Amino acid sequence: MPVPLIESSYEPPWLLRNGHAHTVYPAMRRRISDVTYQRERLELPDGDFIDLDWARVGGARLVVVAHGLEGSSQGGYVRGMVRAFNRRGWDAVAMNFRGCSGEPNRLLRFYHSGVSDDLGLVVQHVSGPGTYAGVGLVGFSLGGNVTLKYVGELGELVPSWLVGAVAISVPCDLKASARAMSGAAQRPYMARFISDLHLKLKAKQARFPKQLDDTGYSELRTFKDFDDRYTAPIHGFADAEDYWAKSSSRFLMPAIRCRSLLLNALDDPFLADECFPVELARSHHWLHLETPSRGGHVGFVGSGLLPDEYYSERRALEFLGATAQPG
Repeated sequence: MPVPLIESSYEPPWLLRNGHAHTVYPAMRRRISDVTYQRERLELPDGDFIDLDWARVGGARLVVVAHGLEGSSQGGYVRGMVRAFNRRGWDAVAMNFRGCSGEPNRLLRFYHSGVSDDLGLVVQHVSGPGTYAGVGLVGFSLGGNVTLKYVGELGELVPSWLVGAVAISVPCDLKASARAMSGAAQRPYMARFISDLHLKLKAKQARFPKQLDDTGYSELRTFKDFDDRYTAPIHGFADAEDYWAKSSSRFLMPAIRCRSLLLNALDDPFLADECFPVELARSHHWLHLETPSRGGHVGFVGSGLLPDEYYSERRALEFLGATAQPG
C-alpha cells in the first residue's frame, strides 16, 4: 500500500515565524565545535579528487552527508547532522563536492545539482566488503537533489545495505526553483551565490584561462545567466534548460525503490510549488514527503529537550533508524 503523506510535528521557535528569518538565522549564528574530522582524499577515475571528512566513533553503520550549493563539510548544518549521528553511535562522512573543500579541483568540470555520479563513487568507496552493516544518505538543498537523483537512478538495483535517504530543503525541480530565485525577495540570496561562484571560477582561471573567461561577469543576475554561460557548456548540456531537465530529481522520483524522505518547508524562500510533489508521494510506496508550514531553507532550528539538535537532524535520525537518545 502507498505510504501516506507525513503530518509534520515541527514547531519552530516563536521568533522564527518567517521563512527568510528562519533561513538566515542558522546560517549566521550556528557554530558546531564538537565535531572532529579526519580528511581522506578520494582519487577519482577521471584524474580528479573528492575530499571526504570522516567523523568516526567505531560505529557499525555509516551516514553519508552531502552539502548544498557553495557549502562544504564545515557548514553548521552538515556538522550538526554529523554530530547527531555520532551521538547515536553511527560513523559519519561528509563529502565535499569537487572544488568545495578549500582547494580547486584539477579538472575544468566542478560540481552541479546533477552530479549523482560523484555521490555514487563516494558511496561505492565507503561501502566496500567488510565495512558497514548499513549506510544511510542525507543531503541538503543541492546535495539533497543529488541524493534523490542517485537513489532514483539506482531504481530496482538499490543494494540491501542502503538503509534509506533523507533529503532536506531540496529544489527538486531546478527550473521552477530558478524561477523562484529570480524574484525580488530572493535577490540578496542570488547576489551571494553569484558572488561566491565567481570566486570559485577565478580560483580556477589560472589553470583554464581560455575556458573560464569572466569578462562581463558582473552582468549575471540569475541561475539561468550562470548556468547558460558556465554550468551547461562545461558539463556537456545544451543550455540551462537542458541542464535543469536532466538534473532535477523530481523526474527520477517515480523510480525510487528505497525508503526516502523529502523534508521541504512550505515557507522555504528558495522553492517553487513544483518542489512539493504531493500527488507523487501520495501514491508512492517508497517516497515519504513532509512539508512543515515553517522551517525556511536548511533551517528547522531546534527547540524542546535537545535545542542544540535541529528538527531536520531528529527526523533524519528517526527515519534512518538511529532513534536512541544520546548518552
